[in-house]
Amino acid sequence: MSHPMPSFGSFALLLAFVLSTYCLVIGTLSLWAIARKRQLAIPADLLRETARRAGLASFVAVFGAAFALIWAFTTDDFSVDYVLHHSSKALYWGYKISTLWSGQEGSLLLWSLLLSGYAFVLRLRHKNDVTLYAYASTILAGIQVFFLSLLVFKVPPFALVPGGIAPADGFGLNPLLQYPEMAIHPPMLYLGYVGFSVPFAFALGALMMRYPGEKWIAITRRWTMVTWLFLTCGIMLGMHWAYAVLGWGGYWGWDPVENASLMPWLGGTAFLHSVMMQEKRGMMKRWNVWLIFVTFMLTILGTLLTRSGLVSSVHAFAESDIGSWFTTFLVIVVCICLFTFFFHNEHLKSENQLESIVSRESSFLFNNLVLLAACFTVLYGTLLPVLSEFFTGSKITVVGPYYNKVMVPIGLFLLFLTGVGPLLAWRATSLRTIRRNFIIPCTAVLATALGLMASGVRPWKDDDPTGSIYALVCFSLGAGVITAITSEFLRGAGVVRTQTGKNLFGSAFLLTRRNTRRYGGYIIHFGIVLLFIGLAGAAFNQSKELEMGDGDSLALNGYKIVCQSFSQDSNPQYDTDFALLDVFHKGQKITRLTPERRVYFPDTDHAQVSTMVAIHSTLAADLYVVFEGRNADSGRPIIKVFLNPLVNWIWIGVLIVILGTALALVPPLLPASKRVEATLPLPSSNFAAGPGSAYASSALPASEVPRV
Repeated sequence: MSHPMPSFGSFALLLAFVLSTYCLVIGTLSLWAIARKRQLAIPADLLRETARRAGLASFVAVFGAAFALIWAFTTDDFSVDYVLHHSSKALYWGYKISTLWSGQEGSLLLWSLLLSGYAFVLRLRHKNDVTLYAYASTILAGIQVFFLSLLVFKVPPFALVPGGIAPADGFGLNPLLQYPEMAIHPPMLYLGYVGFSVPFAFALGALMMRYPGEKWIAITRRWTMVTWLFLTCGIMLGMHWAYAVLGWGGYWGWDPVENASLMPWLGGTAFLHSVMMQEKRGMMKRWNVWLIFVTFMLTILGTLLTRSGLVSSVHAFAESDIGSWFTTFLVIVVCICLFTFFFHNEHLKSENQLESIVSRESSFLFNNLVLLAACFTVLYGTLLPVLSEFFTGSKITVVGPYYNKVMVPIGLFLLFLTGVGPLLAWRATSLRTIRRNFIIPCTAVLATALGLMASGVRPWKDDDPTGSIYALVCFSLGAGVITAITSEFLRGAGVVRTQTGKNLFGSAFLLTRRNTRRYGGYIIHFGIVLLFIGLAGAAFNQSKELEMGDGDSLALNGYKIVCQSFSQDSNPQYDTDFALLDVFHKGQKITRLTPERRVYFPDTDHAQVSTMVAIHSTLAADLYVVFEGRNADSGRPIIKVFLNPLVNWIWIGVLIVILGTALALVPPLLPASKRVEATLPLPSSNFAAGPGSAYASSALPASEVPRV
């Protein structure tokens, strides 16, 4: 029996492997000849160009393989083992496409497709700097060879079912994955994971060729911002999926696979902050190179954790010996980075030194140290079961309280630095400037703390004495950071208004367009503050569980949930239990919720239970209702209700972060390096008395005047 599309897909993967290997070998040879000024039988420039074109063609081949697998899913070709285990005839066609990344083989194919896509764009832009891009292209080809070798030799996605006889139907897709966000979350996460390969390739290539100047940093920063944006979206979608689908009342459980996505995000965040010091002051060059090296290594480590069975996770793939492949690849990457750094680190000497502990440079340095401390904390907690079992023979696992105990203070310090950094000047900040810039934010912090305590929020709780004080500190610091960000916008907008005569809103818009990177960053910080406020709301979560029959009610903090009825239903894919619950607040009915509990494939050996949560959301709180099952004796439903304050501020904050990142990627109207203190008139004395008083004196050092 012939299988044309699976055969085509297998051939496409083999072709992509050959092309990527050619790109790696010939690209390396040509770059060695150019660097050593050696003559080859074929000119090195011509060899380099053939390697680039082979890399471009490899994307077409990988795309063909991905298309072949999607075709197998959409045509219900159950002769392919991967299709058999992840799809069925009754599966909605949209989810049949998303099954491409629902299992081990398909997710690795998606990784290769995205990596070849990133490399395709990079190779098209090679004329920006031919040699640097050639180094990056060759390094990406090396990474691609590893993933394609897995797909060709170890976990082929087009393997046929044993015996070659296709069953009439497949096993179906995991019900937990049959959710719209799960059709988007993995590709976004992978776009982030895979995307860090590009700045890694540029950094390693620039170090190998001793690239002069900081141009590679500017290139790498933009690629990193795009990658960081995708990873942020992926993490947010995963959090929202966990909150809306899993039915445990939370959005982040410090699961090892969740941690695996957070660690490179923390590393990328640190890199995006510290490169400013290299661009502005020529500092932290070695630090920045290793930041991007480590961030890429963390993406490989995270992939290793999800595929090796080293850690237990509801998100991880089944245990397999594929983990040894990733371990070997990670060791090779570490050795190459150490070898290259050892021979070329003199090229990374800093041009300047830290001149004052009270400066913007020091705030970036502390920011980096805190982010890396957070990353190490997560890494230690994630690997502790593996390390403890290896060294002692017994597995020690840490759970949420460990992470919260360490990460909450770290997060609050990061929030503090978010507000302090923009108020400090480069090189050194005068005492006068500190008094002027900090008085309004500090007043906002104090006023918010006193106002919250006066309204009933206390910095202590009998059952959780630290959680509520941390929440109070978070709310107060958040108010201070928002005030500081607002002050920066008003300060710059006031100068633009003096120059152009526009109103304040128009001036703020023009200010932002003139320096999208800086003010986009402020918007990102504003979103982070809202996210932290949403996270702090967890300190005031409440829950109650009750067995409910017709007419029974449950009261929780001003809400009353009345059970009107409960029933059962069936369809070809699942059986369902559901309850009809009327929700009252302060005596008035506000909504009806219908939580469900579904059993998919109830008459098969693959029966799976899924919870359909019912949520009533407001900006103040979420009323989160779960149908937990039926009492075996009475047959009545067991309903659990959570009241989760401020959760929506998490999603709003992340959306603002995404908006700010997109804005920071937009080219500015004027060069970002252009300064205005020499050309703009001084603002009036009235304005100088307010947040914009940094401009009040003509003797103010240029380093303390914001750019507009």
